[in-house]
Amino acid sequence: MIIKVCGMRDPDNIRQVDELGMVDWMGFIFFPRSPRHVSEVPTYLPKDCKRVGVFVNATTEDIVSRIHTFGFHLVQLHGNETPEYISSLREVIGNDVRIIKMIQIASQEDLAKTHLYEGQIDYFLFETKCQGYGGSGQQFDWDILHHYTGKTPFLITGGIGAENAAKVKAFHHPQFVGIDLNSRFETAPALKDVTRIKNFVQIVKS
Repeated sequence: MIIKVCGMRDPDNIRQVDELGMVDWMGFIFFPRSPRHVSEVPTYLPKDCKRVGVFVNATTEDIVSRIHTFGFHLVQLHGNETPEYISSLREVIGNDVRIIKMIQIASQEDLAKTHLYEGQIDYFLFETKCQGYGGSGQQFDWDILHHYTGKTPFLITGGIGAENAAKVKAFHHPQFVGIDLNSRFETAPALKDVTRIKNFVQIVKS
């Protein structure tokens, strides 16, 4: 199972999470309205975790620039990016940088949007539907995802906390590959509780 920790910014905190050796992907958010917005390159970037750049309706030029500056292995598109936009982005960044597309979920009908992106992206990220582009810190009904019949693997995010370890372990779907952790593991915006992450991952992967 892929463990992604998103919303990182503090160099010491990045190092601590990276050195756990338990987190697979680490996300950096480039959205000025987010309390976890990254405005400059941290003095430490992860060496063990794959680096993920999180963008909201960004220009291709901005994404390419950040890929080069941060050495991103994946880009996460968290806005209203169209299949046409993603196709043009793919032409520029190639296949070495993987693409994640976020889809907000509140009902089974929301899964219909995934058909638009099949074959264009590498992963879906299913998030709780809310106003705006930031996370709500709330969970959606994961049972909805049993109606997902696509071939693209997916991760789940939205309000996952330390108390949900058993729920994560119990969830099964052929395309379910990971989870994305953020606000429920923070002591302050963009500052993660490393011990809480460690304990959670140990349970999930036991």
